[in-house]
Amino acid sequence: MAEEAMPAPPSDKPVYRFAPSPNGLLHLGHALSALLNHDMAKKAGGRFLLRIEDIDLARCTPEFETAIYRDLGWLGIEWEKPVRRQSEHFDAYRAALDRLMEMGLVYPAFMTRGKVKARVAAHEADGKIWPRDPDGSPFYPQDDRHRSEAERRVLIGRGSRHAFRLDMAKALRLVGRPLSWMETGDGERGEIPADPSLWGDVVLSRSDAPSSYHLSVTVDDAGQGITHVVRGLDLFEATAVHRLLQELLGLPQPIYRHHRLLLGADGRKLSKSEGSTGLAALRDQGLSPADIRRLVGL
Repeated sequence: MAEEAMPAPPSDKPVYRFAPSPNGLLHLGHALSALLNHDMAKKAGGRFLLRIEDIDLARCTPEFETAIYRDLGWLGIEWEKPVRRQSEHFDAYRAALDRLMEMGLVYPAFMTRGKVKARVAAHEADGKIWPRDPDGSPFYPQDDRHRSEAERRVLIGRGSRHAFRLDMAKALRLVGRPLSWMETGDGERGEIPADPSLWGDVVLSRSDAPSSYHLSVTVDDAGQGITHVVRGLDLFEATAVHRLLQELLGLPQPIYRHHRLLLGADGRKLSKSEGSTGLAALRDQGLSPADIRRLVGL
């Protein structure tokens, strides 16, 4: 039986979480986010949870997961057990996807990345502008959104690989009112208008992954009873999609805090490929947890 995507019972204490992916080693940017969440939970007398976002089974490994535990423990961070691992909750994501399907808000999308890229390039070669989301990725073409059910059944029956996408226009019509979220972070503050349409028809599930980041993080936060989401400013705009999914699925809305990003020498946010900022490398160089706090500005 599919695991229901139901919210956890309300907590009388604030609940924070740190949710890394075990597809590389943690760096200073992760340390900032983990320490902020841990410190805020402790100061508020709340709970601090750890979630392992290992939905990408091709890139996530047990070795990297073990390294996450080691690095966080070295920083002096303690978390409640058991740890929630996304790979153990595929049924919950499928249940949420099924609910959206029953509402008529999801369609199978058959175009490959290569075909989408070619379509966009041909369109822009004529001097026209193709809409893009806040991350700069082109909107998915509308071909599959307008296919008949009969066409979809034929393609799926042939074994055509496909993702499932949210029909954004239909979803917004169903909600029927403006959305917003409460922001307490390092940029804008207060009630922030949420415009999910800026993202186009977002992916909810792929042929090679049972859930997208947008769907799984929304289900996970509700399932763990998260009251305060503290994460980097690079996810500020994505909150609009999460608010839409919360409304559609009847899930509670956390308070959000998007914190500053740590940038590398090239001016870009730190990545797991930059070994010099990795916590393990810095520890091997003799740095202490207090040094890490100083380096991240805490």
